Amino acid sequence: MDWKSTKAGFKTYLQLERSLSSNSIEAYLSDLDKLTSYLEHSNLSLTPEKIELTHLQGLMQWVTELGMSPTSQSRIISGIKAFYKYLLLEDEIKSDPTELLEAPRTGRKLPEFLTIEEINQLIGAIDLSTPEGERNRAMLETLYSCGLRVSELVGLLISNIFENDGFIKVIGKGDKERLVPIAGSAMKYINIYKREIRSHLDIKKGHEDCLFLNRRGAQLTRVMIFTIIKKLVVAAGITKNISPHTFRHSFATHLIEGGADLRAVQDMLGHESITTTEIYTHLDRDYLRNTIIQFHPRS
Repeated sequence: MDWKSTKAGFKTYLQLERSLSSNSIEAYLSDLDKLTSYLEHSNLSLTPEKIELTHLQGLMQWVTELGMSPTSQSRIISGIKAFYKYLLLEDEIKSDPTELLEAPRTGRKLPEFLTIEEINQLIGAIDLSTPEGERNRAMLETLYSCGLRVSELVGLLISNIFENDGFIKVIGKGDKERLVPIAGSAMKYINIYKREIRSHLDIKKGHEDCLFLNRRGAQLTRVMIFTIIKKLVVAAGITKNISPHTFRHSFATHLIEGGADLRAVQDMLGHESITTTEIYTHLDRDYLRNTIIQFHPRS
């Protein structure tokens, strides 16, 4: 057994049996690269089946000394555990060396989220005198209205918009489909963009069904969405660290603060586990204070 062939088999397993996206697969393979880099650094010529718990603990000490955060370390452990689970399934090994490997405590860091006023500030900073401005407004309204991941936004298809029903079909992680309600305001700006901007583009072959396009008529990239939002943050004078995911987090936060059911939010976000959705249940102090005053018997 060697690293090259087992990595290739692991990659095929992630693609075919786990149905993971290319980005997720690359993350898992990158975790394995950390292990082989550590072995090389330590002058250890070990094949996958020769790895023991002590070697993995040495790896974690090494990445700690390199300054990796607990979150990054947990990510590496997750990837290596998945790799050895695959080897067990394939009967390549008889015992799992990761079974007793503990992840560092990471806590539950809450991502930045925007207030409704800040979202209005960002959208208000868009230059609507340009064709890209109309497109960007439609994109940001859709991000916030539907709580999409950036990959789901760039992959949104016209054929997956059901305007009369008020839903869009989203292709999420692992190519899993879900239906998400879309607000009338977001739909209005999508229609303006389609009618006044998109209809005048010379659309490249193969991109005809993609909703959001660049000026050359091709599908936007994830990097372009990040760049657009970063520029708007500066223009709006907002000092928070904002990314496309901030809109998704704001979407969930505002729904839950407004009284939405956690299970419903889980479905709309496309989370497999309710535990993942629970991070969005943080509430601002005023909301908590008002809730206590309203419902606590001693208030």
